[in-house]
Amino acid sequence: MIFGHDTEAGLQAVVALVNSAEGSDTLTTVQELDAWYAEHRYTGRRDRDAAELASLRELRPVLRELLTADRDRAASLVNTMLTDARALPQLVRHDDQDWHLHAVSSAAPLATRVIVETAMAMTDVVRVDELSRLFLCADEGCAGIVLDLTRNRSRRYCSTACANRNAVAAYRARLGARRPADRPNTAT
Repeated sequence: MIFGHDTEAGLQAVVALVNSAEGSDTLTTVQELDAWYAEHRYTGRRDRDAAELASLRELRPVLRELLTADRDRAASLVNTMLTDARALPQLVRHDDQDWHLHAVSSAAPLATRVIVETAMAMTDVVRVDELSRLFLCADEGCAGIVLDLTRNRSRRYCSTACANRNAVAAYRARLGARRPADRPNTAT
């Protein structure tokens, strides 16, 4: 594990949220928000309405800017986010999760909790100078963000769809390179 569990979980959640705006938008309904919320194991207040959905959708460009910023800009953005939310870090334990940090009340709006949890996760990333683990997908037609938590930093694509598309293209290119451009006519 490169970061603490709560940092990795926060980073995975925010990358999924930001990438939901890439290509075909996958965060357009409250039900899609429910699925994201459940997948990333958020807890606390849920309004389950269009306003909550809209507030999360509005966060995506702000969070994208944070995830793609250089170290100094990321630190500045994190500080602003934490100050604006009046974050006060505290150790908490709930459900099946051991001690971890929360910096706003579980009664705060979901968008506020997402901003603060992302800022807290990015605090660790900035402190240990690991922003190189966040980058744009290697697929030329994709603007998704990749979170590379592998030990050898081998991840290149934001999704299996992008990885598969590029693997097929590389295979076809290799296959095409092996075939002669003009096949001799063997018919008599």
